[in-house]
Amino acid sequence: MTTNRRSFLRSVSLGAGALAAGTSSFAFEATDEQLANSARLEKKKQRFNMCGYAAPRLDVVRVGVIGLGMRGSDAVGRLSYIDGLEITALCDKYPDRVTAAQKILDKRGRPKAKEYSGEEGWKALCESNDVDLIYTPTPWYLHAPVCIYAMKNGKHAATEVNAGLSIDECWQLVETSENTKKHCMMLENCCYDFFELLTLNMARNGLFGELLHAEGAYIHDLSKDWLFNKKAYADMWRLKQNYLHNGNLYPTHGLGPIAQCLNINRGDKMDHLVSMSGNDFTLNNLAKEMAAGDSFFTEFVDKPYRGNMNTTIIRTNKGKTMMLQHDVSTIRPYSRIHLLSGTKGIAQKYPAPEKIAFGHKWISKEELDGLYEKYTPAIVKHIGDIAKEVGGHGGMDFIMDWRLIDCLRNGLPLDQDVYDAAAWSCILPLSGASVAKRSRTVDIPDFTRGAWQSNKPVNLTLDGGGTTGVRK
Repeated sequence: MTTNRRSFLRSVSLGAGALAAGTSSFAFEATDEQLANSARLEKKKQRFNMCGYAAPRLDVVRVGVIGLGMRGSDAVGRLSYIDGLEITALCDKYPDRVTAAQKILDKRGRPKAKEYSGEEGWKALCESNDVDLIYTPTPWYLHAPVCIYAMKNGKHAATEVNAGLSIDECWQLVETSENTKKHCMMLENCCYDFFELLTLNMARNGLFGELLHAEGAYIHDLSKDWLFNKKAYADMWRLKQNYLHNGNLYPTHGLGPIAQCLNINRGDKMDHLVSMSGNDFTLNNLAKEMAAGDSFFTEFVDKPYRGNMNTTIIRTNKGKTMMLQHDVSTIRPYSRIHLLSGTKGIAQKYPAPEKIAFGHKWISKEELDGLYEKYTPAIVKHIGDIAKEVGGHGGMDFIMDWRLIDCLRNGLPLDQDVYDAAAWSCILPLSGASVAKRSRTVDIPDFTRGAWQSNKPVNLTLDGGGTTGVRK
């Protein structure tokens, strides 16, 4: 049995074992052994290039949704508006969540889906014959096992972020997608937000000149209302991740949009990083406060919580730089930063309002409106107003869902492929490795195995697509 095959089986068994045991967190650190194995995998020949790959078109996309908590139930609601799509299967560990999702379908006039639940329900759904696409908003530790198992069973896979928690998982996703020629898309919704798409198109048209630096972040105080909320995450899995890892736990919201602007994996690649975390000044104090009033939280006292703020600096092969930050445990206004700096201009989204400059002063609102009018991509002009009505983080979730289904129905390449999923997700374990080594440099794997040099940038047109309707 090959090393990769053993790793794949170990990954799937880990996910199943965690579900069976009711343990919803695992620590996946980038060890020296994993980094060495990753370097060996990079030297192998690419089996098949999934960047730009157009899978056979599907007139009707049959979707199975695995994981029906907060994100999953919202996804069922959004997907039910899209024509040319049938939600044929629903799965969650807890049967009552499946029942609740069925009610959403009934309200939308959709037929009842086949039901799966229990510890092994997700595997049975992946093995079924009435699904083309697995859509999985499960807890993080199950993302890679579900996607790998889905592709092995002939299904395309779409997963919430992060797609993988370890370097091994990221490589397993890549190799499985290449071997099966099945798409694996990480559902990075922030790539479909309105200002992010505007600035991507502006960058593509050269308005910022040569981009030389970009910044992204996930700064969002989740501590009391979410991490320490007994009703928020099953088995408190997300809180547990905050003491099992010390690095950037959630890099892709900030990274995805700026990576597309810099043509990462499509003309350039991330080369290496350094990462630094401070101490924890809030989470353990909050654990003690919560435990004083509720013994349920006693087990979370004096855990090795990650530093409140993590800052990661990335250098690309072409000498561009990227700065990422992660902080979900201090009192700060929400921010993803989204900053693009070029030789001719700059754009920045946070703090609001959105800003663009081509000199020493930000342009006026009227000038910004003019840029929106001229450089808003076709996808937003086509579906943006409808997306705002359907909702999902202001509409970006629905743009993402609609675009995914429209690409599958028209046999078009996806905007985000498995290499993006792997490269953006691997910052989690790599940042942890750098932090553990006193912020030493860590190499970032080239999951494309050199294909980044000829891969084409994301297509911002609707050529060949735009045919998928939306229900009233």
